[in-house]
Amino acid sequence: MATAGKDLSAFELGNLPDSAHQFKVGIVVSRWNGDITYALRDGALEVMEAAGVQDVDVVEVPGAFELPLGAASLLAARPELDGVVCIGNVIRGETAHFDYVCAGAADGIQRVALDAMKPVMFCVLTDENREQSIARSGGVHGNKGIECAVACLEMIALQRRLAMK
Repeated sequence: MATAGKDLSAFELGNLPDSAHQFKVGIVVSRWNGDITYALRDGALEVMEAAGVQDVDVVEVPGAFELPLGAASLLAARPELDGVVCIGNVIRGETAHFDYVCAGAADGIQRVALDAMKPVMFCVLTDENREQSIARSGGVHGNKGIECAVACLEMIALQRRLAMK
């Protein structure tokens, strides 16, 4: 496993965009596997607070499949948002349902990002078992919510920088 024994979620406060206090960010979090997704949400919120982001709107949806519509609805309701972090967790079961939910969430989140031309980040853990999800939501492999929030802030800063050229 490429991430064995590594906490990839450490971030340097000084490496976050200086202008992040001006950003407006949405977080859409799935209630399914809430112990996992809420830990990811808390990691994302930790980054937003550390970066000085004052305007964070958090909404919940039932599951990972609903994340794209939740993100699109949030952006429609708040077009001034600079980006959205979509948080979910799908654990493989005994049927193909896992594949359909993961593909639908990934494709839908990408479509929302491209349609909105804003960062809409994919923070959906797609793990083989619960232990892997725990390891990636604050366990031995860090918190992917932190990583996704950092990436969201970086992408917002990039878009702003490119818009000034």
